Amino acid sequence: MNLDHSTVLQEARVFNETPIRPRHSRLLLAKIIFLLYRGDSMSTTEATNLFFSITKLFQCKDMSLRQMVYLTIKELSTISEDVIMVTSSLMKDMQPNSEITYRANAIRALCKIVDPSMLPGIERFIKSAIVEKSPNIASAALVSSLHLFKDAKDIIRRWGNEVNEALNGKSLSQGSSFFGGSSAQNQVVSNSKIVQYHALGLMYAIRQHDRMAVLKLVQSFSGQNRSSSWMGGSSPTLRSDMAHVLLVRYAVRVMENDSSLLPQLYTLLEEWMGHRSDMVSIEAARAMCQLKDVTAKQLTPAVNVLQQALSATQKPTLRFAAIRTLNALARTHPEAVQPCNVDMEGLITDSNRSVATFAITTLLKTGNEASVDRLMKQMQGFMAEISDEFKIIVAEAVRSLCRKFPSKHSVFLGFLSG
Repeated sequence: MNLDHSTVLQEARVFNETPIRPRHSRLLLAKIIFLLYRGDSMSTTEATNLFFSITKLFQCKDMSLRQMVYLTIKELSTISEDVIMVTSSLMKDMQPNSEITYRANAIRALCKIVDPSMLPGIERFIKSAIVEKSPNIASAALVSSLHLFKDAKDIIRRWGNEVNEALNGKSLSQGSSFFGGSSAQNQVVSNSKIVQYHALGLMYAIRQHDRMAVLKLVQSFSGQNRSSSWMGGSSPTLRSDMAHVLLVRYAVRVMENDSSLLPQLYTLLEEWMGHRSDMVSIEAARAMCQLKDVTAKQLTPAVNVLQQALSATQKPTLRFAAIRTLNALARTHPEAVQPCNVDMEGLITDSNRSVATFAITTLLKTGNEASVDRLMKQMQGFMAEISDEFKIIVAEAVRSLCRKFPSKHSVFLGFLSG
């Protein structure tokens, strides 16, 4: 698209017209966002004048136009001055009687432009939105809080009770809080999977420096702390597969450096490898492969899971995740990957060149001297079709082979020169 910067800014005068033309304004806002995404520079004066012209569009109730207004305000807020003046309009859209779409987008826009010192003024709106029944509003509040966390840690840490409600999908009035205390609220909380995923991310950010709190969180959701559940009798469950992936990562972070917890971590990872969701089982297998001082026996369940994923003909992303993990494991434990050689041979001709490249480079690490010539010839055939990133991976594999099989130097040099 060939757009001229100055022409678009001149067209922005339409924002000052009465009555407002929603369709024309919406298209013009799309052009402005395109210019910003394209990398066009805009002076502070231009951005500020444009910003305040756009705020006049709040007078129009057109839903599509309002969404574009929110998006453009967020993009211009970093280069405009006095953007805080639009706070009152955004807070009006955040009221409980506003449209759901208005509220969610207004929260995102406001949290983008608000100064951390002004956060206490909108704190009650954000806390209320976190425990909203609507997943759009709750997710907007949780993600915005996560973005604000680095600049307002002390304030957002006070929202632990509300985040806990969103995480468990029920009001604290129905059970005791993980942080202690009780809530006077008695409202229905969203039980959306995406809300739980965002809530777990924010919960970890709040408690990441409290190792025991994170450990208790992991144990509660893994079902290992049923006798003293912080939901008061029944162990909480994760409905979201994405949240479960986060839990796997948090478990590794909090347990891998404590020798007394390693047996518990191994048990958890083996249990999660049998999860119904492919993404959870692959993440658990990947975590097991990356642990320090892991033995070949402990790697066997993980390699079995990855080997099964290699045959997922209808899921190229699953094959890619599995072969990439095996490729990394072959650097440190090539003998553990050898049982997968037959399956990886079948991936050499995979239509996805990224999968095929990883398959060949992994076989080069795990194969013997007799198979090197054949693999190098197959790899030569599609070197021109892969990205530079994968060419680097191939070069590193060849370098390791030079050390492993010195007698094949001529073959390797011939490959690299081609």
